[in-house]
Amino acid sequence: MPHGSVRHVLPRPWRRWGWWQRWRRDPVVVQTVRSTAAATISYVVALQLSTEPAPLTAPLTALLVVQVTLYSTLTTSLRRVNSVVVGVLIAIAFSALVGLSWWSLALVILASLVVGRYVRVEEFVPEVAISAMLVLGVTQVADTAWDRVLETLIGAVVGLLFNMVLVPPVWVDTAGDSIVDLARRMRRLLLDVGEELTEPEAGPEPVPVPEAVSSPAPVERVAARLHEARRLDNDVADVDAALRQAEDSLRLNPRVKEGLLHRIVLRTGLDTLEICAVVLRVLTRSLTDLAKERGGASLVGRETGLALRETFQHLGDTLVSFAVLVTSPSSEGAQAAEGRLGEDLRAARAARDHTARLLEDEAAHDPERWQLYGALLTEIDRVLDELEPDHRGRRLMEELDRHTRAREERRRRVTSLAARARRAS
Repeated sequence: MPHGSVRHVLPRPWRRWGWWQRWRRDPVVVQTVRSTAAATISYVVALQLSTEPAPLTAPLTALLVVQVTLYSTLTTSLRRVNSVVVGVLIAIAFSALVGLSWWSLALVILASLVVGRYVRVEEFVPEVAISAMLVLGVTQVADTAWDRVLETLIGAVVGLLFNMVLVPPVWVDTAGDSIVDLARRMRRLLLDVGEELTEPEAGPEPVPVPEAVSSPAPVERVAARLHEARRLDNDVADVDAALRQAEDSLRLNPRVKEGLLHRIVLRTGLDTLEICAVVLRVLTRSLTDLAKERGGASLVGRETGLALRETFQHLGDTLVSFAVLVTSPSSEGAQAAEGRLGEDLRAARAARDHTARLLEDEAAHDPERWQLYGALLTEIDRVLDELEPDHRGRRLMEELDRHTRAREERRRRVTSLAARARRAS
């Protein structure tokens, strides 16, 4: 069924609420439905082929094998089958030499865990020991062993075919939404920091306040922004997990023709935002140090605070425009986003230059804090430099060159191995 034809099948109330589209884009919902269907099918197939009355190993294997992406399903299938076969072979070897006792069970577990590390089944290392113990604990070792292998193969094959026939969705949109949400959280942080630098409205007739104490910013409030900036690390980790899932969904996917380019664009975009998040944490650290030195008084003069607030606002807008650019699915959308990014960058640099002149004047009257003022400008410059289109273009080319060299290296190794095999034969 074509992607756009789903709405014609659904009743009008469901289309109005749009719940179907939300569920289709939720990895948890998709994984739940696909795993349930694959496990049920594998159990039905195993009932026909296995001699066991309840071949539950097949649906168990399907549950473990069916992943959100085709690439992870294939790799998980290979590791799962490998772990079961190795465990069965270990159990057969031990059953031929010794029976089941406490010390033979300990030896089986030890051998299984050690061998599992060497055959590189990764998260399925315990499965090697589990398979060996289950097979060793029955009377007819050989029959049970091969039934378990058969059920494992059924579950793995059904799970793999399930994901090959019904190709999992491409999770690029989900990862793109996560990247844009991260940029918006960073923008919200910058707006909150700007609020701490300016005096709130006092009413229609504000009381005149001296320049030096016009915008009170307690240390606790500024330090709270530092803690918010630190929590961005967790947000970056969540987005990185969503992006890895999107990268896996592009591998071996017949619906994607330029998977490598998509992966590099998203990955380099997230790398840029991660660097900016680190810089924002340093920026809030500088403001916290400045607040401690001021002892509860205003961090800067009112005019300078307003200029910094405007700069942070434009900086936040630039972050969001950059995220929209790197996640745009079409060339038209990317061109429009690039235009907005250019406008936001120019506005941010103009506001930054105005702020720099005001900070220079303040440093002339308060030379003890010129280092902190300079640090603020340096951190703003670093974020703007990271978001420049030229910088992004260079990073994209570097990543493409690195992937090209790695692919050529793998090709040379395969060619070399093939040549050695021909010479040996």
